[in-house]
Amino acid sequence: MSASLTTHPYRTLGRSGAVVFEQALGTMTFGAEADQATSHAIIDAYVAAGGNFIDTADVYSAGASEEIIGRWLTAHGSDAAQIVVATKGRFPMGAGPNDLGTSRRHLRTALDDSLRRLGVDHIDLYQMHAWDAITPLDETLRFLDDAIAQGKIGYYGFSNFTGWQLTKATMLAERHGWNLPVTLQPQYSLLVRGIEHEIVPAALDAGIGLLPWSPLGGGWLSGKYRRDVPPTGTTRLGENPERGMEAWKQRNASDRTWRIIDTVTGIAETHGVSPSQVALAWLGAQRGVTSVILGARSVEQLQDNMAAVELVLEVAEVDSLTAVSAPPADDYPYGEPGVAQRHRNIQGGR
Repeated sequence: MSASLTTHPYRTLGRSGAVVFEQALGTMTFGAEADQATSHAIIDAYVAAGGNFIDTADVYSAGASEEIIGRWLTAHGSDAAQIVVATKGRFPMGAGPNDLGTSRRHLRTALDDSLRRLGVDHIDLYQMHAWDAITPLDETLRFLDDAIAQGKIGYYGFSNFTGWQLTKATMLAERHGWNLPVTLQPQYSLLVRGIEHEIVPAALDAGIGLLPWSPLGGGWLSGKYRRDVPPTGTTRLGENPERGMEAWKQRNASDRTWRIIDTVTGIAETHGVSPSQVALAWLGAQRGVTSVILGARSVEQLQDNMAAVELVLEVAEVDSLTAVSAPPADDYPYGEPGVAQRHRNIQGGR
């Protein structure tokens, strides 16, 4: 997880010995907002800048993202050999009752289908896209351990797990002597920092590397939106203002949103860089972060975001960003009362 273990801008993939670029190429746009030619140009630019870590999922564009990546890998022999490929399984890829979830039955088919679409004989990092409340966790973990033994995957990780789910999975794998998870993909940005209460500590405790997705808060931290001015045009919110957690009305109504954006924009102007680079530089420096997942619709957007690896923020700037974006939390058990009680318990031997 630490950049000091390797050479900037590369880091180890969580607890593993695999080395990845500190920015991963997210490919949810491939086959949707970006056609194959554009997607291949984006990969070319990413690799040319030193990137070696591509993240996808079977459900991205109903398998088209994996297929587009697979065609690039097939056409780029020596360059492809250096790429660390990550994909995910969990969500429906068909209409049958067993075409979803993290059961052995579904994952066997999902993994083989991903291998075929990617045109590879193994996947470096295979991730469970979300928690499955139906399948026993030991069934999922045993499948993943078997897949490693079979040489179909190198490592495994999770996405969108809570702190207790991550801890339970790690402890269960350890108890049975199975291979341990190495990464977790959470939503994480200056706008979304609630994971610091439970999920980040759980990951640090388990030696698991974080791979933040939506590091720009769905485009909000790029500086392209203005207070009380509804977005338009070919942007995520311009095309769909009610888009999930990124929805325009909810975030626009929050003073915290605009305080963060104003601070990011001010620091960007000081350095003569884009607001996106400032937000990405802050996130990449947070504890436990292995690689920040960048999504891009164009080569130009990708190149601007990748320049963040060279941006060095002043300590005062980092402190300012951290303070203005501090996540709201209940006083107990996260605030001073909880801390004070913990100290009293320690002193009292309890």
